[in-house]
Amino acid sequence: MKILIVDDEKMIRELVKKYALFSGHRVAEAADGMEAVELMRRTGDIDVIVMDVMMPELDGFSAVREIRRFSDVPVVMLSARGEEYDRIHGFELGVDDYVVKPFSPRELIMRLEAIQRRGKTGGASHDVFTDGGLTVDFTARLVTVDGEKVDLSPKEYDLLFYMVKNRGLALTRERLISEVWGYDYYGDDRTLDTHIKLLRKNLGPYQDKIVTLRGVGYRFEG
Repeated sequence: MKILIVDDEKMIRELVKKYALFSGHRVAEAADGMEAVELMRRTGDIDVIVMDVMMPELDGFSAVREIRRFSDVPVVMLSARGEEYDRIHGFELGVDDYVVKPFSPRELIMRLEAIQRRGKTGGASHDVFTDGGLTVDFTARLVTVDGEKVDLSPKEYDLLFYMVKNRGLALTRERLISEVWGYDYYGDDRTLDTHIKLLRKNLGPYQDKIVTLRGVGYRFEG
C-alpha cells in the first residue's frame, strides 16, 4: 500500500512515515493541500491519503474537494479539532475516516490497512431495490430519489446498501459498525451517527425509511 501523508508539520509526517515504513508500506509526502493536489494529478499509484485539515496554501477540506474531482482514493482526515461540524463536513466531501490529534500512529496505520482491505473485498449484488421514488442500484452503486441522482460518500453507500439489504431487521449499532466499518474499526459511535444523519438528509422525503431504535440501533423500513 502506498500512503500519501499530507501535513504542514514535518514532525507529524515523519512520525506517520516511520510507522508506515515499519509496517511494510510505501510513502509519499506533501507539505500542504496544493502540493497534495498537484501530486495526485501526476501520479496514479496512491492507495490512501492521510490529510491534515489546517494547512497553509490550501486547507485539507479544500484539497479533498479538488481531489474528488478526479479521484476516489480513500482519505483519512487528521485534525486537532473534533467538533461535529468538521466531521460532517469531511464526510460530506467523501472522507472515509476522521482522526483527532493527538493520535496513535499505530492505530492510524491499522485504520488505513482496514480501509484498503475493505476496498478489495466483496462483490456487488446484481439487483435493484425500489420503493416508491427511491431506487438503490447495487450493481452501479447508484441511488436516485424521485428520479434525481443522489451523491453519497463511499461510506454512505456502504451503510445504505447494508441497511437496505437487511431491511426490516433491527440492526444494532455494534453490528452496523462491525459490518460496514469492519471488526477492526477503532473509531467511536459518533461516526455511525454522523453518517446516519447525512444519509437521512440525502434521502430527502424518504429519510423516515431509516428508523431509530432507541437504545438498540437502526432499522431500514421497506
